[in-house]
Amino acid sequence: MAKQILVVHGPNLNLLGTREPEIYGRLTLSALNDRLVDLATESGCTLNAFQSNHEGAIVDCIQGARLDGTNFIVINAGAYTHTSVAIRDALAGVAIPFVEVHLSNVYKREAFRHHSYLSELAIGVVAGLGADGYEAAVKVAIRH
Repeated sequence: MAKQILVVHGPNLNLLGTREPEIYGRLTLSALNDRLVDLATESGCTLNAFQSNHEGAIVDCIQGARLDGTNFIVINAGAYTHTSVAIRDALAGVAIPFVEVHLSNVYKREAFRHHSYLSELAIGVVAGLGADGYEAAVKVAIRH
């Protein structure tokens, strides 16, 4: 059975390509997801992507991954990275390995972005590489 990867995009990532492109780039979420699906498919894996602006929907998606055969999660929880114990607890509860991704280098930004509730559970964190960071995380998922 092929490895199944879930990519979770948090709040405001639906605005990729138009929201502060100097920080987040000009690639749309749809185009990014297409790139990630192609990368996974080339390696014999399947990849499903999910985006929500709602914390509970993200928690539900993560919990659902435990039941649908997901082997690895790539997550950019957006602003919820810095605020959501619920998302942290969902990731801990399903015990699926994951990589935390940030398009921007959060350590070059506001101080409140320097803390992540997710990092201590993640097998790795990628920050500041734009869309390439997602690709790096998917490559880790493929090899993990």
